[in-house]
Amino acid sequence: MQIDKEIDTRGLNCPLPILKAKKALSDMQSGQLLRVISTDGGSMRDFQAFSKQTGNELVDQQTVGDEFIHVLRRR
Repeated sequence: MQIDKEIDTRGLNCPLPILKAKKALSDMQSGQLLRVISTDGGSMRDFQAFSKQTGNELVDQQTVGDEFIHVLRRR
């Protein structure tokens, strides 16, 4: 999977990871992939809801240690 952009939102709580992802996606081309690294446990469900609301595809979600990794495809 080729990631086009990555943002680090470690240490930030809701809604900041979503807001930073939204801003990053607005600067990207359709079809590009954004990886978001977060330490907010609520980000798993937040990014699922964000994906449904915005139409950006949630390609992958993983928990690695105490980090949550989300990959979104720009609509």
